[in-house]
Parts: sequence; C-alpha cells; structure tokens
Amino acid sequence: MKRLSFALLAVGLAAPVLFVPAVARVVDVRGLWRGLAEAAEDPGRGGGQRARPAEGRQPEFTPPTIRDYKPKSQLVTPQHPVPRAKFPVIDIHSHQPTPISPGEFDRVMTGMEANNLKILVNLSGSSGDRLRQGIDALRASKYKDRMVLFANVNFREQVGPGFGAKAARQLEADIKAGAMGLKIFKDLGMFVRKSDGSRLQVDDPELDPIWATCARLEVPVLIHIAEPAAFFEPLDYTNERWLELSLYPDRRHQEGVRFEQLMTERNTMIRRHPNTKFILAHFGWHGNDLARAGKLLDENPNVFYDVAAVLYDFGRQPRAAHDFFVKYQDRILFGKDSYQPDEYPYYWRVFETNDEYFDYYRDYHAFWKLYGIGLPDQVLKKLYNGNALRLTPGLARAGFTD
Repeated sequence: MKRLSFALLAVGLAAPVLFVPAVARVVDVRGLWRGLAEAAEDPGRGGGQRARPAEGRQPEFTPPTIRDYKPKSQLVTPQHPVPRAKFPVIDIHSHQPTPISPGEFDRVMTGMEANNLKILVNLSGSSGDRLRQGIDALRASKYKDRMVLFANVNFREQVGPGFGAKAARQLEADIKAGAMGLKIFKDLGMFVRKSDGSRLQVDDPELDPIWATCARLEVPVLIHIAEPAAFFEPLDYTNERWLELSLYPDRRHQEGVRFEQLMTERNTMIRRHPNTKFILAHFGWHGNDLARAGKLLDENPNVFYDVAAVLYDFGRQPRAAHDFFVKYQDRILFGKDSYQPDEYPYYWRVFETNDEYFDYYRDYHAFWKLYGIGLPDQVLKKLYNGNALRLTPGLARAGFTD
C-alpha cells in the first residue's frame, strides 16, 4: 500500500500539467488508478510488464491447422518477378543421375535454357567406373560442356588405417578422368563409422591425404557438414523448423553428435589444410548468423560459401544480406541443390530486385516472407559465374563475359 500511496501522490502532482479537456482527464486518471492498483496487487506486473491484448482469450472459431492457415496478405507493393537470371549462371550445386540419359538431359536442358543456366555441376558423380560412364555420357551428348561432374569418396568401404591414402589415389584417377572437383556428403561426421565402430570425425587425420590431393590438383572441395542448427534442437513449438521436422523424420537429430561439435571439427580440418579450397554447402549453415559467417571467411581465406537451399535466410534479412554479399563478393557461389526449374526464379528475384514481402517456394522451410536484396551487377556476375570459374579451372569459359 505504501507503493500505491506514493504512486497516487505522483499522479496528483502531475495532474495539473495535463492540458486536456476535463472529461478526458477524468477518464485518464481513472484508468491510471486501475493500472496502479493492479500493479500494487501484483508486483510482477509492474515495470512495464502488462497483459497483452487478447491474453487468455480463446478463438471463437475452430483454429486451423498449421498447414491450413494461409492468410492472404492485404499488402500492396510493386511486384517484379524475375523468370530468367540477368547474367549466365553456373549452378555449382546440383544433383543429377550418373550417367545421365539423353532423354533426361533434354529435360534438364529445357529448364536450364529457361533460367539462363549455362553450366550445371552434378555433384553426384560417384567414382571409378561409374564416374567414367557418367563422363562418357556427357562427352557423347549434344550439350557439350553444359554439365560437369564432381567425384565422391566411397565411405561405404571400411574406414581404417590406409583408407585415406587409398581414397586419395582413387580421387586423383577420377580427376584425371574428367571430374572437376570433389563433393563430400553430409554422412561424414554424422553417420560414417570407422572400422572400430566409432564415429568418423570430420577432422580425422586419416582423411588428410584426400584434402591434400585436392590442393595439389587445384580442384575445390564442395563439402556438406551437418544440417541446420534447428534440426538438432528440441522438437517443440518454438522450433522454427517444426513443420519440416514433423514431415521428414530423417532430418531430426536430437541424439548423437551435436551441431557445434560438427562445426568445430569442420573448422579444425579447414585450418589444417589452408591450401585446399573448401566451398561450404548451404552457406555452412551460417546464413542465419552472418556475423559468424563473416568471421569464418575472415579467418580462413580458403573458405567459400554456396547459397544452395538457404534462400529463406537471405530473404528475411535483406539489408544485412545485401551488405554481406557486397563485402564478400569474391567468396560466394550460386547453387540450388534440388533441380526444380520453377524454383530458380525465386533466387533471381531475391538477388536482383528490391521487392518486398513475397512468398518463399516451400512453406515448410519458412513461415516468413522474402525480400529482395538488390545486388549490384558486378556482385551478381561473381555470384552467378565469376567465382565458380575462378575456383574450378576445368569449366568451359565460352559464353561468359567479364
């Protein structure tokens, strides 16, 4: 009651300076009285902590499910869809059959031409005989130099002493056969086991000959380590990827190795091989934390990012993303991941326009809207093709301009 008395005294002293009509002043004071009385009865409500409007109420109508509620925005803003990229594009992150059939290549090329995709890098190139069959199929096709293969390491073989040296020899043979680089899938660090049953860590010295071979042959390593941090977090309603995780059980990682452990191992391996160029798939899963993404680039000149499948992170922070892409314009490459031609235009629109509040193409990835980040032409050219040409010497240069 002492708090209430002091508060009412303060109101009494302040009242004369309120230059409002008398009736309005009475209403205001009564409302203030009620608020002060409630605060006195419940100290937790003081200090600006007030009940939110509708707090405690229940909807009169049956609530929709998370998939049914799709409100139609009443916002009216300029719309500038971009069906075709402004400059020729190298997609550094795609997955196609190996070997690809002529009919399938025809289908892929239709989507490539519509989007201004000049070269598609098929990261699912395999190794050994299958990789050679894939390269032969591409060389025999009518679309010369429009698709290339990255080799893969066969982690299904027993990983024990000598594994790395053997894998490095196979990789060198694959590069000489025509592979343009190496792709490492997310199994490394998460699922691959050593012969003794223990988890194969990303920074295991047994793998050093592989990374050293890529440095010596001057080919990049496009490496996918871990999954989004949210995939490792509790499956409650605060998890922004809850719907995706409820739809795809294989993406849940609530047990086993943790996200930060995988990041630590990856970064240790990167530092140990400063002459190897590492392209971190999916922005290294740091698109949601651009300060962290920038720090990794600053500390490791041999690190690059691709933008595959993380457009939702750039589109929800357009000003910060714009500044990041401009600052690190020599370190970011375009990639899409799953090949669905109708989804590419979302990337072009985010990168090339300043449009506001438009849909993302997969609602289970993101419940928020996208905004364009309006990149300058010189940055777009590097993102779309220049950086890929610089990091992957074997790519054909025809059709690209400075």
